[in-house]
Amino acid sequence: MAEERIGVFVCNCGTNIAKIVDANAVAEAAKDIPGVACARSYKYMCSNPGQEMIAQDIREFSLTRIVVAACSPRMHEGTFRKALERGGLNAYLLEMANIREQCSWIHEDTAAATEKAKELTRAAIQRVKYHESLEKRSVPMCSATLVLGGGIAGLTAALELAGAEQQVYLVERQSQLGGNLARVDLTPPYLDSARDILKDLILRVERHPRIRVFFESELVELKGYVGNFRPKIMTSGADAVLELEVGSVVVCTGYKEFEAERIQQYGYGRLPDVITSFELEAMLRQGRIVTKSGKQPRYVSIIHCVGSRSSQFHPYCSRVCCMTALKYTHEIKSAIPEAYVTDMYIDMQAFGKGCEDFYRKSAEAKTAFLMFGKNQEPSIRMAGPEDNCSMLIQIKEVLSGEEVEVPADLVVLMVGMEPREDAETIARLVNISRDKDGWFIESHPKLDPVATTTDGIFIAGACQAPKDVTDTVSQSRAAGARILAKIAKGQITVDALYSEVEDLLCSGCRTCGGVCPYGAIEYDEKTGHSRVISAVCKACGCCVATCPAGAIKGRHFTDEQIYAQLEAVF
Repeated sequence: MAEERIGVFVCNCGTNIAKIVDANAVAEAAKDIPGVACARSYKYMCSNPGQEMIAQDIREFSLTRIVVAACSPRMHEGTFRKALERGGLNAYLLEMANIREQCSWIHEDTAAATEKAKELTRAAIQRVKYHESLEKRSVPMCSATLVLGGGIAGLTAALELAGAEQQVYLVERQSQLGGNLARVDLTPPYLDSARDILKDLILRVERHPRIRVFFESELVELKGYVGNFRPKIMTSGADAVLELEVGSVVVCTGYKEFEAERIQQYGYGRLPDVITSFELEAMLRQGRIVTKSGKQPRYVSIIHCVGSRSSQFHPYCSRVCCMTALKYTHEIKSAIPEAYVTDMYIDMQAFGKGCEDFYRKSAEAKTAFLMFGKNQEPSIRMAGPEDNCSMLIQIKEVLSGEEVEVPADLVVLMVGMEPREDAETIARLVNISRDKDGWFIESHPKLDPVATTTDGIFIAGACQAPKDVTDTVSQSRAAGARILAKIAKGQITVDALYSEVEDLLCSGCRTCGGVCPYGAIEYDEKTGHSRVISAVCKACGCCVATCPAGAIKGRHFTDEQIYAQLEAVF
């Protein structure tokens, strides 16, 4: 191996690293390692001055390899690769030593942490000697997009893309567009008409020449990779399955409401005047609030968190229920001014613009608010003939500490959101993951909230997590913008890190295809060998570790590189 000239750059990360690890000592120790041409520490290596320091030293010292001892590669590996390119080096001649998450953040002994940081840096130095110059590739980008779901999220995403003159295929399971929002009367906190919002969107979608809508249809297969997907759509009553070509997919499949009968003490399905929030919405849309007997209720109670924030059902908050319940207090008081409205809640979540004012106005409308504890849901029973109401609600009120009995003629259960029954099927078809509650998982909750771990597959709306109309529209437009940015480039850049199959060693056992979490391996019937689709591969290494013949090599994660790293430590 030719003598390398390695540059080592140790980051203090402010005090995140320097508080526990002596960064200067780590840099000094690196200078004594053969092949190291320069080593230095700096307060913030990821800053513009820090990146420029790396690029400048590459030119000044004719460096051939770079090691950065800093935070996790997940945070800033891309940042430092760009610094290498500005200095004239191939981006993959970089190795990072994680001395923050794997060192300073988990140790308290400064001396021991510093020694560990030295060893991690030494291991990175030995590994980088075996790095190879790798080049990214580009593949054509199909500009069409498949949108799954015709609710507010899907409609918004479709219009965002079609407005930029791009072809959109909108697939909806039902015979009409609108999703769950089509079942709603008014939207809080400004009481805008959901019907008017949807009417305009649906009209624009159905008339747009760039949007093709498939009603009563579903995705049955999705093959290919980012920029070049081949979805198959099956339509009810059609003789054949339609195959399309798209570059991206936006999943906007929404949610379903919690089944209220699962909470027995509420008596839903047994007590005729215990209804769900969506059943009240149907009454409001018809303009009449009545009990099963056709009478106007004098006492109306609204119970929050039905199925949400519960250790027995769903621990998460469904986010929209509190403001929707406050909306009901306004609508009920407007329709029946003499009605007594009681709002029973665990915590009042009045987040968002205008929501706190909406909460205050609800209190001013003489709504009675009663608070109950988590997992201490009220119970409902039929009232006696002398009670002057049809039901009685027993609640342990938290603020007063007393047991309270509340009369009711109509009880509204604010049912929470939960993932749809077909969420697992959709996740499998488009190759994305779900969290412990069943919602689709985004690439990063803060930095990449609409993308997924599968390139080209985006999520928007309540299929990702419970959210209101405002957040749904924002996420849908963000997904559309991300796709348009890809389309504008005309090509998709494929990362240089992927696995490769050596045909001479491959026996065609297909073990690798069974373990690949990204569906990046296909079997070639003609050659009898497996083949990696580089544009789909994420270089996770599952196939490399599993192949019984050792026929698969992970680029940038070769045996030589890994062994060199291990030997430097052990």
